Amino acid sequence: MSFANKVVLVTGSSSGIGAVIALTFAKEGAKVAIVGRNVEKLAKVAGSFDNNPPLILQADLTDDAQVANLVQKTIDHFGKLDVLVNNAGVAPLGSILQGNLLEMFDQTISINLRAVLHLTTLAAPHLIKTKGSIVNISGVWGMGTPKIPSAAPAAISKAGLNHFTKIAALELAPYGVRVNAISPGPVRTDIIEGSEYSWEFFEAMTALKKLSCKDEIADLILFLASDKGRSITGSNYVIDNGMLLL
Repeated sequence: MSFANKVVLVTGSSSGIGAVIALTFAKEGAKVAIVGRNVEKLAKVAGSFDNNPPLILQADLTDDAQVANLVQKTIDHFGKLDVLVNNAGVAPLGSILQGNLLEMFDQTISINLRAVLHLTTLAAPHLIKTKGSIVNISGVWGMGTPKIPSAAPAAISKAGLNHFTKIAALELAPYGVRVNAISPGPVRTDIIEGSEYSWEFFEAMTALKKLSCKDEIADLILFLASDKGRSITGSNYVIDNGMLLL
């Protein structure tokens, strides 16, 4: 899959899955804009790019003005936009009985859903010009009741993201812009470091008793954003090692 001369904007790309997504696009020839809140982490990721340095964009996705600047700076630097990957996300724990559900919901929805709506709105006119595509990173708990009740804020936000993906796909289809989502199950990253859960805990929740690696997620995103996925829009691809089967 070649992305030569394509321009890709990836949010939440200062670490974890987002960093691998950005690097994978670059290896396939894309010009990439990476987005995160931590400049030092962004610089570290940028140092991993070979002969195809990314555009580094520091931004807080809860700030509307900073979100607007992301798209404009990408266009100013590269001249166009072909692919938007809405990867940035948070998963603070909160539940009814803990008494912090509303607080954690507000924190989660602002990044996991509201920022996606905003970025999609801003990017759409530019994606129409290139007949580009959008890939939203959702999660399996947006498709069913999470096994961990305190994961409710993230699950609710991802369910909303899944619905928005279909709505955006339908609205943008007449203009040749495709919009899809992927729903990973547990992926081996540093996201659970310092938490009460272990990788073995999550492995036991899957039918295959294993976790996905970051490269698998990146490969699926590239497929959906490429010409190989040219007939796919409004879809949600699950990559969860059979987690939803249990």
